[in-house]
Amino acid sequence: MGQVVHTLPGGKDVWGVTSLDNEIFLLRPKERDQVEVYDVITYRLKRRLTVPNIRGFIDMTSCEHYHCLYIGDHIVDCVHRLDLGPKGAARPTRWPVNGKLTGLSVNAAHNVIVTCRFVRKIKEFSSHGDLLRELTLPDDVINHGTQYSHAVVSSLCVMVRLMTQSTECV
Repeated sequence: MGQVVHTLPGGKDVWGVTSLDNEIFLLRPKERDQVEVYDVITYRLKRRLTVPNIRGFIDMTSCEHYHCLYIGDHIVDCVHRLDLGPKGAARPTRWPVNGKLTGLSVNAAHNVIVTCRFVRKIKEFSSHGDLLRELTLPDDVINHGTQYSHAVVSSLCVMVRLMTQSTECV
């Protein structure tokens, strides 16, 4: 059984968490300064990042290779990319998903995996938003009272995280 090592300061709900380069990134639903950046050793707040034009928050992930954050916006149906530059500067871009996204992850090829459960699709985008492939899940994945929210793509299969907390390989 794990134990709590440290608790970060309270505030609004946390909608996403990821780590990159000895920093912890917390995504909170606010008008500005939505991404709080903490030191991974001291847990002290280092800075805050604003995601321009974001309207809704659903998930966040990071990519070590491209040194960036990806944040899902379920209202505008897009992915925001924050390139993390020197001294903590963040350069934002975004691209449309064309489907209500519910989860984000990054695969071994450094592509962004977007889960769109309401249309039963898993989409793979390049790091700059080019749609590379799209997988439509079978009806029975969600027709038995189960909803999926997250997917991870490997070379062997697509792992889908179901709301029942189990995992199936599709």
